[in-house]
Amino acid sequence: MSSTNRSLPLPPELYKGTALEAAPRLLGQHLVRRTEEGDIVCRIVETESYGGIEDKGSHAYNGRRTARTEVMFSSGGAAYVYLIYGMYHCLNVVTGSVGDPQAVLIRAVEPLTPADAERMVSFRSITVKRPSDLSGGPGKLCRALQVNKSHNGTRLDVSGGPLWIEQGTDPASLDVVQCPRINIPYAEEYAGRPWRFYIRDNPYVSVKDPQAVPLIWL
Repeated sequence: MSSTNRSLPLPPELYKGTALEAAPRLLGQHLVRRTEEGDIVCRIVETESYGGIEDKGSHAYNGRRTARTEVMFSSGGAAYVYLIYGMYHCLNVVTGSVGDPQAVLIRAVEPLTPADAERMVSFRSITVKRPSDLSGGPGKLCRALQVNKSHNGTRLDVSGGPLWIEQGTDPASLDVVQCPRINIPYAEEYAGRPWRFYIRDNPYVSVKDPQAVPLIWL
């Protein structure tokens, strides 16, 4: 599919479920970024689930509600964008119902066409030695797509704005694996939960886990 061929929106039900339900189902879907240079279309290839007030890895753990986390308490389909280390933005997809803070971190994307890749490389202004250098990691993909705090709260379930998600490949047809999330030792007993999902052998995935196991779809 080229960047000029528009696809269909995701089923609304995907955004209404929990982050744990949505995270693997977002794999293979298309993230679209509208820029002045043209649309960039990427395939989502790696996600992490941060679900509910009980998840000690979540910004909204124990119902923590601040100006930063407020969008997590909105209805599913919004973008939650935050800054880490004072320099890297991270893009999340809010899911669930109003008042139930659920979010899926988009960890890696794959440009759909050479033209999409070229735009992303130009925004990164780096020499890409391997695919994961371009958009394999939440900070990298946000730089490659020029996603920042101005996109916080953007509706990803509505096309035509600066950022949205469209239907791509059926995730059930993909070779998906799951493993623990990355860099969250503070999550205590939740740190080891297998809530990171990615497409096995995809070169854009940020980190391959040798202990990852195949996802059993329910």
